[in-house]
Amino acid sequence: MRSTNFLLVSLFLLLSLSSPNVVKVSARNDRKNMKNPFTAKASLIRYWNNQISNDLPKPNFLLSKASPLGPTESAILVKLASQNDLSTHLDSFCSLAGLFCSFDDKPDSNPTENDVVSKQDANFATYANKNFANYGDSRLGGADSFKNYSSELNQPNDSFGKYSRDSTSRHEEFTNYAAEANVATSVFTGYGAGATAGSGDFKTYHRQVNIPNLRFASYDSNSNGHRLSFASYSAETNSGAESFVSYSKKGNAVPSEFDSYGDGSNIVGSGFTGYGEAGNGGNDTFKGYGSSGNNPRSDFKSYGGGGTAGIDQFWNYRNGANVGGDSFQSYARNSNSGKAIFVNYGKSFNLGNDSFKEYGKGATGRTTIGFKSYSLGRTFKEYAQNGTVFAEYNNFTTALSGNFVNKRVELGKFFRESSLKEGNVMMMPDIRDKMPKRSFLPRFLLTKLPFSKSRIDEVKGIFHALDGSAMERMIIDALEECERAPSPGETKRCVGSAEDMIDFAISVLGRDVVVRTTENVNGSKGEVMIGKVKGINGGEVTKSVSCHQSLFTYLLYYCHSVPQVRVYEADILDVGSKAKINHGVAICHLDTSSWAPGHGAFVALRSGPGKIEVCHWIFENDMIWTIADH
Repeated sequence: MRSTNFLLVSLFLLLSLSSPNVVKVSARNDRKNMKNPFTAKASLIRYWNNQISNDLPKPNFLLSKASPLGPTESAILVKLASQNDLSTHLDSFCSLAGLFCSFDDKPDSNPTENDVVSKQDANFATYANKNFANYGDSRLGGADSFKNYSSELNQPNDSFGKYSRDSTSRHEEFTNYAAEANVATSVFTGYGAGATAGSGDFKTYHRQVNIPNLRFASYDSNSNGHRLSFASYSAETNSGAESFVSYSKKGNAVPSEFDSYGDGSNIVGSGFTGYGEAGNGGNDTFKGYGSSGNNPRSDFKSYGGGGTAGIDQFWNYRNGANVGGDSFQSYARNSNSGKAIFVNYGKSFNLGNDSFKEYGKGATGRTTIGFKSYSLGRTFKEYAQNGTVFAEYNNFTTALSGNFVNKRVELGKFFRESSLKEGNVMMMPDIRDKMPKRSFLPRFLLTKLPFSKSRIDEVKGIFHALDGSAMERMIIDALEECERAPSPGETKRCVGSAEDMIDFAISVLGRDVVVRTTENVNGSKGEVMIGKVKGINGGEVTKSVSCHQSLFTYLLYYCHSVPQVRVYEADILDVGSKAKINHGVAICHLDTSSWAPGHGAFVALRSGPGKIEVCHWIFENDMIWTIADH
């Protein structure tokens, strides 16, 4: 016993004093020693053999996600976790266990390399990770064009300080800004202050980003007629937050257009604080705000305070979203003759929460809020009844319009079952996994770690998540997604170990199961030809468990089973040579009656809930379990 304790103490000291490089070498050595029966991977293989009743080949793509931990490292980490001491060894923990813990890395701040000062027009193509200080100051006319800015980087981190200050008739265009990134952090500070006329155009901004974390601080303050257009802003992102602080303060006739804001995103929070304060004749249009999103949250604090004759238009606001919440606090407070127009407000699949506090409080003149077709279950109790008039409202009297035709859905992302026919040519979407590389934790370690909203402070403490950080946002989003109530007919569970995934799959399907995934990413974003097609379980309606990655420090999957599906395997061929380049797995959802009317599938396929089946490919590193097809 004394020798065991001595060994643990010795290993503890070794871990504490080891450099990250030494730790990584140790982990690699254990990974090479696959015959060691005490590794996490060896334990997973034994668990598979004990739980799965058939002798079909083991899925290497699943086994490859097993924890890299060896027996000595596992013992150390379990002991640290039991003593609530993992947080003091976070770097070693992340390195040893194959985690991703660097959500809040800061860029190099060397001013001689990163700070950019310019007095000339700029056309930036394929440009990344720069800090712009005092850029375009007092320029007259001209334009700057940012194309493919920080595209497909893991952690783009861009800072625009004192941009276009006091400029006149100047145009800024941001196209494909930080698209398809993992964790995107952009800071726009002192942007367009005192600008006259001109415009800023944000197109395809942070599309398909895992964690957007944008901060617009002191943006367009004291400007005069400086037009801003946000098109396809944070579309299809996974969690994250945008913060508009002191936006357009004391602006004069500043129109802002938010077109397709946060559309189809998963758990995105927007904070509008000090927005349009003391402005004159502001005009903001929010089109397609949070439509078809999953648990979107919008927080409008001190919005339009002290403004004069401001107009805000919300079209298709959170239409077709799944739950979520909106908070309008101190909205149009002390304003004069403000007007807000809500069209198709909160027509959600599952009702969320709305809070109208101090809405129009202290306003003079007539502050009018018009609601056309807001959903059942909405209650507007907390608002200033003096000075605020609710006009033009009814429940579902306005049918779903064709306003979704402008929503862009990637070609091939959704398709009909008839497309899976040998010889058919179709678009393959981008099925690449854009998540950071991580590993499962072994279950005996995972059970030592907190994972619930009731213990969020403990989770944040382990991973050093500061308030307002990208790490905190990621933790909150993962916990909320995993703890939300299942949709009608859905059975769900979040799993952070391969053993837990196996347990959930066999609890739904039994022990005679097989797991599949698309073989590789060949064919992505291009035309492909469908080769030989096989329907799983004879092409009949079957049970299945789909597992999709969620963003967390360790490998976390959202696994769920939904009724009425068919599953297919298909060879994927090169259109020109007819050579096989991939072997795809697709799932077809036959009952779409409970899906949101604005779901991207219905936009792409020009249909609606319950009218058609919808199919999609299983993307890289996602997987689907079915009963074995012997």
